[in-house]
Amino acid sequence: MMTGFDNNLYIKLQSERIAARMAQFHNKLYLELGGKLFDDKHASRVLPGFLPDSKLKMLLELREQIEIIITISAESIAKNKVRGDLGITYDQELLRLMDAFHELDFYVSGVIITHYNAQTAAEKFRQKLTSLGINTYLHYNIDSYPRDVEKIVNDEGFGKNDYFPTSRPLVVITAPGGGSGKMAACLSQLYHEHQRGNIAGYAKFETFPIWNKPLRHPINLAYEAATADLDDINMIDAFHLEAYDIQAVTYNRDAEVFPVLGAIFERIQDHCPYKSPTEMGVNMVGDCIIDDEVCQEAAKQEILRRFYQAHLDMRLGRGSADVIHKLEILMQHAAITTKERRVVAASMERQVATGHPAAAIQLPCGTIITGKTSDLLGAMSAALINTLKVLAGIDHDTHLISPQAIQPIQILKTRYLGGINPRLHTDEILIALSASASEDPNAHRAMEQLPRLIGCEAHSSVILSAIDEKIIRRLGINLTCEPVYEAKRLYYKS
Repeated sequence: MMTGFDNNLYIKLQSERIAARMAQFHNKLYLELGGKLFDDKHASRVLPGFLPDSKLKMLLELREQIEIIITISAESIAKNKVRGDLGITYDQELLRLMDAFHELDFYVSGVIITHYNAQTAAEKFRQKLTSLGINTYLHYNIDSYPRDVEKIVNDEGFGKNDYFPTSRPLVVITAPGGGSGKMAACLSQLYHEHQRGNIAGYAKFETFPIWNKPLRHPINLAYEAATADLDDINMIDAFHLEAYDIQAVTYNRDAEVFPVLGAIFERIQDHCPYKSPTEMGVNMVGDCIIDDEVCQEAAKQEILRRFYQAHLDMRLGRGSADVIHKLEILMQHAAITTKERRVVAASMERQVATGHPAAAIQLPCGTIITGKTSDLLGAMSAALINTLKVLAGIDHDTHLISPQAIQPIQILKTRYLGGINPRLHTDEILIALSASASEDPNAHRAMEQLPRLIGCEAHSSVILSAIDEKIIRRLGINLTCEPVYEAKRLYYKS
């Protein structure tokens, strides 16, 4: 796979930049951490070479100086908002994050529940956190936020929020997902620090948009595609342009809240140390891109994947036509069409040729392997096995799993477990393959190829079952599907 991003350089430059910003504010800095920390798969997809845990490794360089606060919106709890890439709700993701931080010996000082209005679900979650011995504080909705600075920066605005006492010089505020109120939590803390006579600073650590790339650079367009449901819009930072006569890219929410940040600093230190939203950031991603063309192509593919996902969400009743329309506009800006996702045409052509659902997998080198639906295997299972054969250099007609070995699994599924689909799903075919690998050298060689699937592209001509989708994504394959079911039913049972 071609590399477009220098991950080691990123860890070095980013940790140095954050340390310098801490020193600027007398070693008390609230750092808003945007995006995903442990598994930033979006960044690794659009920046080939960026490792999903890069930001975590960077923070490990500063671990002894860090304490972590996690924010979660009461509204997200009440709505059971789900993190799409993991399929778990935000409250579950918060607990997962805390476990992961503790395993790495980070100090997590507690949780702030934002947008709190005594929502029943939020109150129950607060009680759960308290029972687990987790410090929990409440921040409330401010009707005029972020527009009316006078109403925000006073005792009835930020002053109503709980103050979260902190003890370390670098306070990292992160969240299970977007819309969790991280920036407002930082600004509220600055207000309370000032009320107590303490000097503290604020900085924003967000991977996207990349401020020193053009507004319509595919990487920045891919960020808009990823946040299409949040109405985030990239824009030229007018404050930065006025102050330095340099074009920089920010996004609407940062631009909207910047006057609030400025007003807080002016009340605390008589001046604002930042002249623009861009300047308050510490993002070094743009300086670590070593092959812009590679990253542009990766970003274009991400936009197309988001487009197909939006259509799928719409078909499943969890999306909106507005998101699809926005993605269509982003595709126009990036000058791309669905024809540039080659696995789509390959899977659809195979479906037409066989008259049944089909799937296709594209290797990083560009080779495309397809799979068809048969009496034994689903299309994605067939495509997966065929791909492993190609990677292992095994002849296509060689059986890695004998039909006689598959038949008992089918009987178990349908006769004893009540399933209606006798064909093997991807998890079942991998288990059967692993069983064969103990005695068959070819099956063993095929199993050894599984790590090479990371970064491959795949498309299914029909909506996959939940288990197939989960397995394909866990293998690191970038999956899209046509928004149609295999059969016309109202209820589906795998």
